[in-house]
Amino acid sequence: MPEGAAQTGGQPPARQDGEGKSIFRTIIQGVAMYMAMQFVLKQFMGGPKTTTIRDASGKAVQVVTSSQVPPYSERPAHLNDGATYNHIPQLVAPIWPENSAVDIMVTVSPSFGLTPLKDYPKAEVVFNEKQFRIGNWTDKRTAEGTITIPTPVQHNGTLWGHFYVGLSGALLDPTQPGYDPGSAYYFVYPLTQYIPKKKEAKTRNLLGDAPDAAEEAVEEQPEQSGPIIANYYHPNVSLSFIPDSGLVTFPQAAPAVRQFLRLEATGARDGTGQNSWYYPILFVNTFWQLKSHMTLLNDTVQSVPIRIDLNNLADWKFKTMASIDMSGKESARQAAYGNALPGGGDGSEIEMIKEIFIDTNPILLGVTIIVSIAHMILETLAFGSDIAHYRKKKDNVGISVRSILANVFMQTVIFLYLIDQSQNTSWMILGGQAVGIVIELWKITTVVNVRVRPAPGSFIPYRVSFEDKHKLSETEEKTKEYDEIAFKYMYMAGIPLLIAYAVYSLVYETHKSWYSYIIATLVGSVYAYGFLMMVPSLYINYRLKSVAHMPAKAMMYKFLNTFIDDLFAFTIKMPFLHRLATLRDDVIFFIYLYQRWAYKIDYTRVNEFGQGGEDEEEVDKKDNKEEQETLPAGLAEETAKSTGADAPKAKVTRRK
Repeated sequence: MPEGAAQTGGQPPARQDGEGKSIFRTIIQGVAMYMAMQFVLKQFMGGPKTTTIRDASGKAVQVVTSSQVPPYSERPAHLNDGATYNHIPQLVAPIWPENSAVDIMVTVSPSFGLTPLKDYPKAEVVFNEKQFRIGNWTDKRTAEGTITIPTPVQHNGTLWGHFYVGLSGALLDPTQPGYDPGSAYYFVYPLTQYIPKKKEAKTRNLLGDAPDAAEEAVEEQPEQSGPIIANYYHPNVSLSFIPDSGLVTFPQAAPAVRQFLRLEATGARDGTGQNSWYYPILFVNTFWQLKSHMTLLNDTVQSVPIRIDLNNLADWKFKTMASIDMSGKESARQAAYGNALPGGGDGSEIEMIKEIFIDTNPILLGVTIIVSIAHMILETLAFGSDIAHYRKKKDNVGISVRSILANVFMQTVIFLYLIDQSQNTSWMILGGQAVGIVIELWKITTVVNVRVRPAPGSFIPYRVSFEDKHKLSETEEKTKEYDEIAFKYMYMAGIPLLIAYAVYSLVYETHKSWYSYIIATLVGSVYAYGFLMMVPSLYINYRLKSVAHMPAKAMMYKFLNTFIDDLFAFTIKMPFLHRLATLRDDVIFFIYLYQRWAYKIDYTRVNEFGQGGEDEEEVDKKDNKEEQETLPAGLAEETAKSTGADAPKAKVTRRK
């Protein structure tokens, strides 16, 4: 038997070696087949076609062309026989060589119309560069200056950027004789953005700012139905040429990409009448233009700085950034008009993510992403462990019922605050808060019976009563007594703080209404003094000299999450007092760790709080015995030896 086992156990490694060689052989065969197919296709279909053309300076250059679209220099004068002209081209190919050297000039104007370059004042020519090489990743240009804001732009007009691009040495001004659309192009793009303003709630001091009759008359007027649109300007303008963009199916191109495709100006087509050419893509990159960095243009803004950066950008980056930027702006626009967005929110979530990428150290940002995932996992595990702990608990020893009720109250206050104060709050946040409230309510039903009893002589005919599930033991009575004592001291400390904060908020802060004031005051107290809810549990631990009744796993998961929150506090922008508030739960955690060290747990018996020990051990023995009876005698004996079921129990003494 041992020999057979040894032989059997020795075979799998050989089989694994064979499988490894087989996988390696399969990979080699796949690579060889791919290379063979490429060779055959190249022989029958030919490689990329090239043709020789001359640029604006007369120099001969090689251009890679598509077999479907000929080079622009070979465009036919007439369509093929029977071909029809399509006003919307189907395929478009690059009009110039991929590594062309270009000249670029940018001017600013409040007018959309084309103005001759010679008529522009020198101050309005904000960018003028020569011999920029498309596809040269090291070629970068920068220009800085100051522009005067025209009066129409101060009154919500658009500041237009006029872009003149051409092959090096070509004439850039379309208004001049000799301008060639085949060697230069021109387009207009706005340098200001119209962004909806967030509707701000009107607040007032509830004691001193009582609205008078004039203000009430103004408030009775109907409010503007649509969003308030404002004109914003960002001082940084990033321009990027997109090399290697290749052949594009124009009707199927994404809208974010198609807006930057400049088709050949004369409307030329190939012989089929279906295909055309496009100028090099110049991406006006507004992806990193954050609203928090923008200037609101009005009469008070006379001049603004401008910085223009010119570089090359990979095609995949261009498509990704353009699509995300357009999607984010559209979401913000829809939210401004009151349309619901998937998952809630107000359309500013993408901008918040951008701010994190800009303002945070890359290493710290990477760590934050990892711990964010850990935070979600730990929060889920904490929910599961908390529920499992209360389902297995057999009595009320060590449980602070008042703490659970107070926790329900605090989470409900936070839930109401999110609804009252936060406009378009994400449903994910509200849903998570609601789940927490439901779990706390369920905990109450596991500890006491919740009953609705008549209340004779009271203004409310019925009242909610919390009744013990059974006659309390001596230890449970002590727990109840310690819970009352702990809350008595907590009331003595918390209520004066709550009153002081309520008076301060009423006198010095503004609120929308009395309801908003009450909710804001309560949530401020919860935010500042919420950690006091853990004090009764620590006091009960101290008086009982035990932590066996505590949900150890759930506590560890929750406290690990507090450390993750500490990391967020130093990663994300927030007030200094908020950073200090994130450290409050750490104090409770270290006290709990000390109690866990001081009050040792005996795992060899049912603890004094109805968990673990011999009861569960007997259930395990019973399950093992039933399993042994279903096995043959020899196999059962061998299984018992392998699992150590017949080993003598080690004697464990409790440390006192």
